[in-house]
Amino acid sequence: MELLGQRWILRALWELEPGPLGFLELRRRMGNCSSSTLSERLQQLQNAGIVEKRVDKTYELSSAGIELGAALQQVWGWSERWSAHLVTCSALD
Repeated sequence: MELLGQRWILRALWELEPGPLGFLELRRRMGNCSSSTLSERLQQLQNAGIVEKRVDKTYELSSAGIELGAALQQVWGWSERWSAHLVTCSALD
């Protein structure tokens, strides 16, 4: 769980969810994340078995990463429903 709490980890997982990306494209999609930080986060995710580096040097979610992504989708879905609920409640005030 500590790994998931680190800055840029969830964003990297989010960006890799649709499919493999090269380092430069992943960095472009992540906005303000520096190259050194992204490199460090990808290494941490690889060490945890969540991300794999392919022969073509792109990064993709491993089977564990795909399973984690499914769990995170549930959390993100809950978050969207809950924030919509909060907007509705505040509109009634």
